[in-house]
Amino acid sequence: MMEVVELSLPEVKLVKPRRFNDTRGFFQQTYHCDLYAAAGIATRFVQDNWSRSCKGVLRGMHYQLKNPQAKLVAVVRGEIFDVAVDSRRGSSTFGRWTSAFLSDENGHQMFIPEGFAHGFLVLSDEADVIYKCSDFYAPGDEYGFVWSDPDVGVDWPGGIDPLVSEKDAVLPSLSNATVFA
Repeated sequence: MMEVVELSLPEVKLVKPRRFNDTRGFFQQTYHCDLYAAAGIATRFVQDNWSRSCKGVLRGMHYQLKNPQAKLVAVVRGEIFDVAVDSRRGSSTFGRWTSAFLSDENGHQMFIPEGFAHGFLVLSDEADVIYKCSDFYAPGDEYGFVWSDPDVGVDWPGGIDPLVSEKDAVLPSLSNATVFA
């Protein structure tokens, strides 16, 4: 089984799959559609992605509008600070964020529903991040806002000068971004 915890934005969930440890290592089931549906995550996933990044890389804050994606994020090597921001303009929690530390050590996952931007900061020397998506990647349907938007105020872990892509560095603020209506 697993434990599912609502984060400060109730639609975003921290999933703590059960891990079976012994002298050989461990076994952990990373996904079972029926168990996740019973726990309130009934999303149909159609695409898996794998991202490898070095320490200090910050990817985000990203989303698709015409092909919105729910995501189930996990780390199979290293550690990240994972962030979701409500990007639904009409929502009572618009612009609010929540986060979780995901690592190969804790085996936790974060479920991010459609309508939320996603980003993460790599805390370990390297991190391999895998995530399931509920819709396919659609070139031309990429949106986002700058990771350092003071109006959103994500409290990124200190002591790291993030390395961001040129594209992410010039994203607008959330208030000036095209978001979900």
